Amino acid sequence: MNDRKRAAVKYAMEFQPSVLTLKEQIDELMWFAENAEQLRGTDVESVAETIKTHTWESETLAQAFTEITGINVTHNIIGEGDLVEKLQTQLASGRSVYDIYVNDADLIGTHIRLQSAVNLTDYMNGAGSEFTNPTLDLDDWMNPEFGQNFEGEQLQLPDQQFANLYWFRYDWFNDPEIKEQFRNEYGYELGVPRNWAAYEDIAEFFTESVSPSDVGAETDGVYGHMDYGRRGPSLGWRFTDAWLSIAGAGDKGLPNGRPVDEWGIRVEDRIPVGSSVDRGGATNSPAAYYATRKYVNWLNDYAPPYAPSMSWSEAGPVPSRGSVAQRVFQYITFLSAEPFTSPESAVTDDEGNPKWRVAPTPHGRYWDEGMKVGYQDAGSWTIPKQTTGDKRHAAWMWAQFASSKTVSLNKFNVGRTPVRSSTVNSEYWQEREGDLGGLISFYTSPVEDQWTDSGKNVPHYPLLAEQWWKQVASAVTGEKTVKQAMNDLASIQNSLMDRLRMAQYSPELNEERTREYWLNQPGAPKAERSPEEPETVPYDELLKQWEGE
Repeated sequence: MNDRKRAAVKYAMEFQPSVLTLKEQIDELMWFAENAEQLRGTDVESVAETIKTHTWESETLAQAFTEITGINVTHNIIGEGDLVEKLQTQLASGRSVYDIYVNDADLIGTHIRLQSAVNLTDYMNGAGSEFTNPTLDLDDWMNPEFGQNFEGEQLQLPDQQFANLYWFRYDWFNDPEIKEQFRNEYGYELGVPRNWAAYEDIAEFFTESVSPSDVGAETDGVYGHMDYGRRGPSLGWRFTDAWLSIAGAGDKGLPNGRPVDEWGIRVEDRIPVGSSVDRGGATNSPAAYYATRKYVNWLNDYAPPYAPSMSWSEAGPVPSRGSVAQRVFQYITFLSAEPFTSPESAVTDDEGNPKWRVAPTPHGRYWDEGMKVGYQDAGSWTIPKQTTGDKRHAAWMWAQFASSKTVSLNKFNVGRTPVRSSTVNSEYWQEREGDLGGLISFYTSPVEDQWTDSGKNVPHYPLLAEQWWKQVASAVTGEKTVKQAMNDLASIQNSLMDRLRMAQYSPELNEERTREYWLNQPGAPKAERSPEEPETVPYDELLKQWEGE
């Protein structure tokens, strides 16, 4: 047995637990060792954003892959904003920066229109067939459609994914005295909010009526909400990651609204035709104003005073400090960190069991049944067309290895970002579901497909996403009113789309019509709606719905 095959056996024993038997793991890793023969010595530069999952890939999986295959992989870990900038540079210049990206499937509309990514379906059935793992099992992938073109062909393959869910203190919500106090003040039961009206009541209640001594918290205050508002790219994600859709700005339809999506972009026959209401879009619709106004008001009224100065990465761990009652928009990737899981945490018991739970995202007053419920990020392997020959083959083998059945359960245990159905349905996690505060229940539920990524409507993600944080930041600081900020954003998106010249399905803007005309049409953009009645549901009843009972 040569060194590479010995490495395959060694790492099969190290990558535990796994959904495969040890023999199946060895067989899968032996395939990588044997089929990389002509690629040995090839150098591959890959890149991914800074989250725990990708750090583990860089520090553990890359070395294992190199020992097993002889392919030299450097898995670079950089900030997501920097990653998108590098990719945009590569797309614009045609010059190779990295051989393969873990690039959000949010860019699928860009890759389709620029024809910038290798068509993996064609590749697997053609030149890449001998380098495609026979146990790849695409049917085991969660949400592979995020990375598919209009014809259902795979351009991007998820490497990890994480949802935005509602997060709350289960122990506080079930405290009899707290429940009675809430009922007396608001006239209904404290529970998981189904809509923003209830979320706002709960945020107000914990911020204004509950003291640290009431909930046994060792903090200076209790807050009913957590968010962030620092000017920068992550403030844009706070909105482009479906905030307008959660408010109800777009249309019905999964995975994204049709014809108007969560960015407020209207698409007809695959062609973007407008962002502003006067062109049939919804970026400056009443629902968009409402979504932005609620974000700004909640940030200022119910979040800790330091929240407006925080970025995405800084705000993510804050609920673990023990002062926050709920968060409408919690990226679950942060929940794998020790502040949320260790016995020393303020939000776990003495054995490390969570005092918190996750639940479906509450929706705004413009939301209609049949719309997406929330956002799901899918960091996806993407091979630019500039990567050719042996580098393409080697990069593809590395991508498959990093998401193989051999390693995927182990990778999920590190980063809590699943990619395979076999991981979340494994016997291992069915026995340990309570460790993750409802996360496994969510991923195995019949409603998981209602959390989706940005979809195919966005014609040029890097270019357009940059505009969001600049305009939203001006609303946070008060430099502009909410209406001014969203009107300017819609106008800028129109202008940029009008100038795009893309290889396929390039934008062609609608002629302008009055706001009244479009607001009187069915679907989005939607006319002004009256406030909704607050609605909550007991968490245990919600679990039964997730479990299909």
